[in-house]
Amino acid sequence: MFRYGFGGRILRINLTEKNFKIERISTNWIKPLIGGRTANTQRLYDELDSNCDPLGMDNIIIFGVGPLTGSILPASAYFIVTAKSPLTGILGDSAAGGSFGPEMKQTGFDQIIITGKAKELLYLMITDNEVEFIPATNLTGKTIIETTSYIRKKHKDYAIQVAAIGAAGEHKVLYSAIVSSGNRVNGRTGMGAVLGSKNLKAIAIRGSNPAEYANPTILKQESEKIHSTIMKHNEYAKRYQLGTTMLMNDLNNIGILPTNHFQDGVCDYIEKISGEKLANTYKVKNKSCFNCNLHCSRYYICENKEAEGPEYETLCSFTSKIGSSNLPFALEMNYWLNQMGLDSISTSEVIAWIMECQERGLIQPDNLDGLELTWGDTDKVREIVKKITFREGIGDKLANGARNLSREFSEEAQKLVLHVKGLDVINGDPRGIKAYGLTYAIASRGGDHLRAEPFFELTNRKEEAKRRFGTEKAADRLSEEGKAALVVYSEKIALLTDSMTMCKNIGLCMDILNFENISDLLNACTGLDYTPDYLQKIMNDSIDLQRKLNQKFGVTREDDTLPERFVSESLNRGPTKGSTVDIDKMVDEYYKLHEWID
Repeated sequence: MFRYGFGGRILRINLTEKNFKIERISTNWIKPLIGGRTANTQRLYDELDSNCDPLGMDNIIIFGVGPLTGSILPASAYFIVTAKSPLTGILGDSAAGGSFGPEMKQTGFDQIIITGKAKELLYLMITDNEVEFIPATNLTGKTIIETTSYIRKKHKDYAIQVAAIGAAGEHKVLYSAIVSSGNRVNGRTGMGAVLGSKNLKAIAIRGSNPAEYANPTILKQESEKIHSTIMKHNEYAKRYQLGTTMLMNDLNNIGILPTNHFQDGVCDYIEKISGEKLANTYKVKNKSCFNCNLHCSRYYICENKEAEGPEYETLCSFTSKIGSSNLPFALEMNYWLNQMGLDSISTSEVIAWIMECQERGLIQPDNLDGLELTWGDTDKVREIVKKITFREGIGDKLANGARNLSREFSEEAQKLVLHVKGLDVINGDPRGIKAYGLTYAIASRGGDHLRAEPFFELTNRKEEAKRRFGTEKAADRLSEEGKAALVVYSEKIALLTDSMTMCKNIGLCMDILNFENISDLLNACTGLDYTPDYLQKIMNDSIDLQRKLNQKFGVTREDDTLPERFVSESLNRGPTKGSTVDIDKMVDEYYKLHEWID
């Protein structure tokens, strides 16, 4: 057994039987997994029937933290939720920051594994050694903040952290989210629908068992180095002021801001919807996750709404992507999505896809119960988002996601759904960021950038690119050369970040973490022997395991690709004009580096 860094325990909860048990885990099991996403994926591979219905009793959902979660390491607030995705049918997981993960860490549980289905809506109250199963039918339809407030008042403890679903999760919208700390969202792959299918409204948690560390002095020194590196970073002030919404102008400036469903990469009204406009007009203060010195989240007041956010993905999703210059509407949608528990990317994809298909005459209003959507029609969008949330009328079909809905229409319409493996792609046009395009294609949960976040291709650091990845072109966003090597490196750092657990916007996108300082942090934390070479090996092993798990779900080499638009259609204007993605070439190179055989 072990003493440092890890809690050394897992909590198994059976909702059907309303019982739980606590199990010990061994050093031999956890050391090569570290925690977080790697450990969750291993657990899913070992214990899940791959043929199970994602919304059935046999699906399992796992909450996981890492050895450094909630520690003195800046931005170490994250936790990972993993299950078979009801949206994609393959590996599903999603990360979030805030304060839930650090509070879970204080219980001494490295994983919470939930199985079965409750007879009626309930929530769990988890402490160090106990689980209460508390009826929650009175919380039906309540928002995240209402649910959190009720639970804290009921237990007379405002330090309780709550991860909950809103109405979308209760109605099993396939891309519904889990939300904690009021506004921290496990958004992608439909983890909220899994909780909804189990009649689990929320998990409330309160710990009193702080972690011990093998060498607190060294851990403090290494954490202070990282704290200093963050503060001195040349993007610190910009990220503090704008958060991820800085990407609105950044991506528009290089011609890859999704506009009218990726038909354009340049938005002519960017000044009305930019992060700068949001900050200067509506932002009232900064907020942060637990123990983060960047404070990149923003709190705003707009008309009769006040809330935290939005992140870039939500801001883009409900402005340029749907052809809208209405910033207050996007802020309204941010509040609704976070409180009802909906993933903004998948919600906007089904809407923008319908808009484009109707513009092209591929779908008629009569095909969708009279629904007619045009670019920028925010009144109609507001109406349809509410219908999706409650699965009302045509919203019931849209709640199943764009790919599933498209199967009712022509092949041409189906090709316009911008997804990979069933997960709608994020708001960055891969025609102008080729390493990101490769990442979307090979990501084990579908069309996602966070599996690698290969920001380096945007740095123009050519000499460093040649030294690290064999070619200067690795730092050229429009080149495919060297991008497989870049992604293979970045995906391992991304996976380590998800396993420790830490925020990738800081650890990876700001180039803070590397194999050397991660091994120093883990050694000081756990007292185990981690070396840079060992970290690379175990991350490769976990990436191989993700592939094996998805193969059990039916994923093949042919699924590692991009939508036809990005491969065969070029943008007509802007700095990325004329560019397409040679995705087969990059995927072939990526497979060779992994020594995978088709």
